[in-house]
Amino acid sequence: MTEASSARTTRRHHWRREIIELAALFSAVAVADVLADSLVHGPSGPVLLCSAAVALLATAGFHAWWSRRHENAPPPTDTGATATSPSTTAPGAAGQATVLWRMRTTVRDEPGSLAALCTALAARRVDILNLQTHPLSDGAVDEFLLRAPEALTPEELTRTVAGAGGAHSWLERADAHDLVDTPTRMLGLATRTALDSAELPLALRQLLGRCTIHSVPARSLRGQPLAEQVPTEGVLEEHRMKFRDPSGGSLTIERPQLPFTPTEFARVRALVDLDARLGQRVPPRRDVLTLPEGNEITVRRADTSDLAAAREMHDRCSPKTLGLRYHGPVGDADRYLGHLLSPRFGRTLAVETASGRLVALGHLLWDGEETEVALLVEDAWQQRGIGAELLRRLVTMAAEAGCESVYAITRSSNTGMVAAMRGLGLPLDYQIEEGTLVITARPTGVPARQESLESVRVQDGSGRR
Repeated sequence: MTEASSARTTRRHHWRREIIELAALFSAVAVADVLADSLVHGPSGPVLLCSAAVALLATAGFHAWWSRRHENAPPPTDTGATATSPSTTAPGAAGQATVLWRMRTTVRDEPGSLAALCTALAARRVDILNLQTHPLSDGAVDEFLLRAPEALTPEELTRTVAGAGGAHSWLERADAHDLVDTPTRMLGLATRTALDSAELPLALRQLLGRCTIHSVPARSLRGQPLAEQVPTEGVLEEHRMKFRDPSGGSLTIERPQLPFTPTEFARVRALVDLDARLGQRVPPRRDVLTLPEGNEITVRRADTSDLAAAREMHDRCSPKTLGLRYHGPVGDADRYLGHLLSPRFGRTLAVETASGRLVALGHLLWDGEETEVALLVEDAWQQRGIGAELLRRLVTMAAEAGCESVYAITRSSNTGMVAAMRGLGLPLDYQIEEGTLVITARPTGVPARQESLESVRVQDGSGRR
């Protein structure tokens, strides 16, 4: 009930009460007149008349006090709870179950088109929590965050939008993370990208939803050109966007289920430009761990500045260890390092001894919509829990990045990698083909710490503890 209708109802109640009280007053006067005529001529008339006057005054005073008391009292149904403002009351506040939806629809570029759509949604008890407009040359794409009654099916919601003039509608379930407003969301993505080069693909996927991102290096491992020449300003197609990678390669983003808009293209280009201007960067954090025998090692993020140290570690590894890691000719191992250490294609963890020598590498590689993990531990440092610790940290990173699954490719004879994957305590899927083993895990519920290694202190990039 609105405030105006409530006021009208209150005024009607006041008029009714006043009319009743006025009628009662006239009736009382008439009765009093009859009584007065009979009492005045009686033997005790004056005494009884004075007594009646006193009783009438007392009754009138009591009635006035009682009326004022109940006029300010809450209604009988009031529980004492603070009333909710109509502007903040959402569907479901009265106990009705609701769900969140992200919806896109194209509307005509005419006055009143959006108003008609909002009116149709309101008629179905659908609350609009957020709205973004993506202008087009011949219309506009409106992107909504909706809270709808759970009983309202996706088909009914889509038909409602179509009946109000929406076309090419797209609908998917949303969650609480989508409640952040667009400027705040963009600032958060820009901050993530500025702190870590490896965050750019993840930020783009969070910005665009379900999409496939391909980073193609400028040249192959043998020096052959790979990436196409992309204009500096980028390329926007209906379901594909292309940008020039800062390293000379190309970045291609595809989304078959939903066309890209010029607004999305501008946002992506801003993040790509920010990444290019800042150059290669990784967080400076360093974790110092203690091995079971008491030796200390340091785990930190690695990048292409570690290329020389990684090649030296390759020289100290046996051909068997390199073969289990790279699944090909041992002589090609060094050629992979530039790709593996680049933050553009994933994240790499390095393990150093107290003297600063690199003894292990762990890679988390973005592979389209999938994620690969890979490990290499120098022979002299194997069987000490280093590989298991690296794997746990990499899978935790994958979970934080929102990756649904990670896989490792190795040989069926690599019992160390199999044991490390099993040590995660996660459900695993195995696929074996011609001696090649692919182990897939879902990175949810990763144990907080491996028991064989204990983190004793954390240092920042300057070495301070």
